[in-house]
Amino acid sequence: MKNIKYITSVIVAALVFSCTSENDLINLDSLDAPTNISALTTVTQDNTGLVTFLPRGEGVTRYEIYFGDGTTEPAYVAAGATVNHTYKEGIYDAKIVGTTLNGKRTEVIQNVVVSFKAPENLVVTIENDLAVSKQVNITATADYALFYDVYFGEAGKPDPIAANNGETLSYTYANAGVYTIRVVSKSAAVKTTEYSKEFTVTVVNKPFASAATPPNRQASDVISIYGSKYTAVAGTNYFPDWGQGSQGSSWAEFDLNGDKMLNYIKLSYQGIALAENTTIDVSGMEFLHMDVWTADLEKIETSLISKTSGEKPVVKNLVANQWNSIDIPISAFTNQGLSVADIIQLKFVGTPWATGSVFIDNIYFYKSPAALIEMPLDFESSALTYSWTGFGSSDFNAIPVSVVTNPDKTGSNVSNKVVKIEKATGAQVWAGASLDLDSKVDFSKGTKVKVAVWSPKVGATILFKMEASTSPKDGNGNPLINVEVQAKTTVANSWEILTFDLTTASSFSTANAYDRVILFPDFNVAGTGTTYYFDDIKQAN
Repeated sequence: MKNIKYITSVIVAALVFSCTSENDLINLDSLDAPTNISALTTVTQDNTGLVTFLPRGEGVTRYEIYFGDGTTEPAYVAAGATVNHTYKEGIYDAKIVGTTLNGKRTEVIQNVVVSFKAPENLVVTIENDLAVSKQVNITATADYALFYDVYFGEAGKPDPIAANNGETLSYTYANAGVYTIRVVSKSAAVKTTEYSKEFTVTVVNKPFASAATPPNRQASDVISIYGSKYTAVAGTNYFPDWGQGSQGSSWAEFDLNGDKMLNYIKLSYQGIALAENTTIDVSGMEFLHMDVWTADLEKIETSLISKTSGEKPVVKNLVANQWNSIDIPISAFTNQGLSVADIIQLKFVGTPWATGSVFIDNIYFYKSPAALIEMPLDFESSALTYSWTGFGSSDFNAIPVSVVTNPDKTGSNVSNKVVKIEKATGAQVWAGASLDLDSKVDFSKGTKVKVAVWSPKVGATILFKMEASTSPKDGNGNPLINVEVQAKTTVANSWEILTFDLTTASSFSTANAYDRVILFPDFNVAGTGTTYYFDDIKQAN
């Protein structure tokens, strides 16, 4: 009988014990129960009903297989090994049990079909994977079948790969191209059922992750053309075409799970046009930034177009299948004689011409900030805009928050400007306000945070929170990397300094890039129409 190559997910546990000290002993209690338990079941095509089980799983040191046909004793199978069992014709519920070294068990029931009829009604689905280049996913289902073999038609790889009937099998080719894929569905019968198709294997030609989130910037330090981070120039036309549609070039706004980006398809040249009679002066900026993703372009040429002095290009090489973060000095344009005081358009040209597609996001001009919103925060700077965002009103929208004149310049806080948060009647128990920092918090300055608080009552819980804004999000869209610490007010209608020791929170790490501070006044209590003031958010040891 020919050899069969199987795709398996077998974990082989190799444990080495040392007697040198107690510290070398393995903590068996820490081992989790096995996961992803199943078995690849194949059968010989000779009407004997001889089925081979290849159990699979993660964290398994030994398997037990109960065959489901009345056999009382299970078969014990080591990780990576197989066991044979002869069935009569019928449908059986086999039980596969995976066991860890510490005795934790996971079991699954798997249907085993043993039929001496050839497979019928074979249905095969062959698809290019949407996320992995040159990967093909195949699913084959047939009546009376137990498993199927797939011959992928790649040179030098003649052996088939097997999968259970109805399971999906994935295979990655070395090169894109056209291949003859043959699927052979098998039961216990001598006769098999086949399906064959010429299939074009492709590379992934669109991004499946977003570009890096741009940093927080003051409005005066950035002029945005496209992207969700900053407010873009109003009325901009991102697809003016300029006659390129006749060459096969086209465009779309690609939506990646809510993150939109520009997509220029078969890019000859396409561009961006500001609204009629609109120009922007970028002479005070230092760089043009954009994030570019492509599967097939080698280069992108970017031109700024001036109302009075024409256009000048800058060419950048691109790395395929990843985001290219591009920063072009404004001087690269002005050194060619271009005036950047009256920019009306941007133009993109692809190399090779009119063949590749490109995705572009976060197009903006920027300069180094004159001042930063960073710890410590005292809200006194006239050069900065402290853009606090309130949340948690009775209708789940923003609660009022603003930087105002200190209404009580006495005691521990006689500064001029403070933050006012109004917890209106009916506001959510978690209502509060957040502020994005322009740089991550430097914990060499201390892991405690002191905040000046003015509360209308004694015993109000103040929750102080920091987040890493670019970390992955939870189901509510909140960053998963965060730290929360609480303190209670001890005086009413007067300023006091509350201390929040971040090290008391198990989630805290100085390695995390926290760049957002959040204040929750009277946390866990619904709004009653009260006002809280905050100031001087600073670190201490």
